[in-house]
Amino acid sequence: MKIVACIKRVPATDVQAKVAADAKSLDSAGYQYMTSFYDEIAVEEAIKTKEAKGGDVTILTISSKDATKEVRECIAKGADGGVILVDEDWMNRDCRATAKALASKLTEMGAELVFMGRVATDRDNASVGPMVATYLDWACVTNVVELEVGDGEATAKRETEAGLETVRVTLPAVITCDKGLNEPRYAGLKGIMAAKKKPLEEAACEAADNQAQVLSLVLPPPRAEGRVIGEGADAVPALIDALRNEAQVL
Repeated sequence: MKIVACIKRVPATDVQAKVAADAKSLDSAGYQYMTSFYDEIAVEEAIKTKEAKGGDVTILTISSKDATKEVRECIAKGADGGVILVDEDWMNRDCRATAKALASKLTEMGAELVFMGRVATDRDNASVGPMVATYLDWACVTNVVELEVGDGEATAKRETEAGLETVRVTLPAVITCDKGLNEPRYAGLKGIMAAKKKPLEEAACEAADNQAQVLSLVLPPPRAEGRVIGEGADAVPALIDALRNEAQVL
């Protein structure tokens, strides 16, 4: 089975956001990067599926050439190779442009089962997975917390506002992975050394026009400084009044 795990290289969650001079993008100077959290779950599920059902796992991403680090880290966990669709302006792609390029490459690769994170931890759109499935005309199950892959089909449980929903789909399919599906493994020394010898392809990323355009980018205003209302039990009435009439949370 040809399994692909799509990942996104995102800024580390502790970076301080700074608006660039054009007021339409972030100033990424000095940023540290990481694999998006939910994508790590997708990589783990892809590797687990390979171990249970056979086949091979390829890591696929759209990014600058610097994503070699993140892709190699995923390969070290048990994937068989990686592909970077090189786009130095990848952070300014919208969901549609990203999905079209991924779908085109997945078709070329002959993918049969694709894993993605439920959402990227930078933009929080949760749109690329379903869009890729739409372009491929495949089944798609989102927010998956339990998965069983059989011969030519898969049964998934997904989180909904009403509870767990069980879905059976025919492969090929796109699965977006949520917390609780698995516990991502760490790469061992053997895997890290082996990853250096496994294939990593760099290919041009298919051009696609964005449908969404950023007009301006503004950081949220700083929080107002806190204040001490009082001390002990005597301060409770004043605290309740402030929460009800000022913060309006009661």
